[in-house]
Amino acid sequence: MSEAPAVQDAQAAFTGTIEPSEADRLDEARLTAWMEANVPGFRGPLSQGKFKGGQSNPTYKLSSPSGNYVLRRKPFGKLLPSAHAVDREFKVQSGLHKVGFPVARQYGLCTDDDVVGSWFYVMDMVDGRTIWDGAMPGASADERRAVYFAMTDTLAALHNVDLAEAGLEDYGKPGNYFGRQVDRWTKQYRLSETEHMPAMEKLIEYLPATLPEQTRTSVVHGDYRIDNMIFAHDQPEVLAVLDWELSTLGDPLSDFTYLCMAWVTENGGRSGVMDLDRADLGIPELDEVVERYCAATGRTDVPDMNWYFAYNHFRLAGILQGIKKRVIDGTASSAHAKAMSARVDPLAQKAWSFAEKAGAG
Repeated sequence: MSEAPAVQDAQAAFTGTIEPSEADRLDEARLTAWMEANVPGFRGPLSQGKFKGGQSNPTYKLSSPSGNYVLRRKPFGKLLPSAHAVDREFKVQSGLHKVGFPVARQYGLCTDDDVVGSWFYVMDMVDGRTIWDGAMPGASADERRAVYFAMTDTLAALHNVDLAEAGLEDYGKPGNYFGRQVDRWTKQYRLSETEHMPAMEKLIEYLPATLPEQTRTSVVHGDYRIDNMIFAHDQPEVLAVLDWELSTLGDPLSDFTYLCMAWVTENGGRSGVMDLDRADLGIPELDEVVERYCAATGRTDVPDMNWYFAYNHFRLAGILQGIKKRVIDGTASSAHAKAMSARVDPLAQKAWSFAEKAGAG
């Protein structure tokens, strides 16, 4: 388990920045002019730091006399089709903020490459705490339980959002979500493929032949886990859900079963809780989370999750394969990208083990 503290102030987490390299540095004069024109109340001068993480869309902390802001931009260089769509991240958060769902306030989207060299958007920097480790070292059992239920309730609230009210009816296609996703990640995997992986080949054959029926459509986040949200300092309240890069319209069971992956994943200082003494720590069991989510969304139950676990592991393998290819090509922006890329084959093998539990031959 990681020795780093699991619960940190978001401000402290955001100070985990580095001085941008010359290649990554934003043009402060042009950015200041854009901020003055698009961000109400902004006052320069601004300074910048680049977050150490963010191997997908590079993310920056902008500091100024008027406050702190977060900027996310597309990576520089050649990108896979449909990847790194910061305009979609901006659209979904703007729509959700309008209906009161907890996301950061959005200030503006810039599609003029001349400002910083790529598309970007700027949002508020939410003052709260980030929980990096699902074990929540140092927390009380009551706090852990409340945090897990707050996570569950917030996800249910997302899946209950009225799409028309949020202006997100056109944010994705309404049906065949898993079919489209399996096809998407298969194509992305093929575009990034660096070696033959038997488990991925079996999954590419099995998953599209066994798609579950989709009965509901909602906004889906795509990467909903404990470290992708900011909690209030002094209570188990979700102030903002972060990292909407993979969001679209789809089957809400994709999000819910992805959250449930924590209960079938070892901790290792991350979001997994499978190997923890959950009763002692106060972390609810999976059946409690299922019951709470169903009550909040009007479901009687959820289907057997093994197929969904297979799909989610397959999708993660596809995402990390993209990072692996970018490591090889020299365009990955995270210091952790190389280590993450080594996880592709183990994830694929674990995905196939769940497929076998779901009935794969």
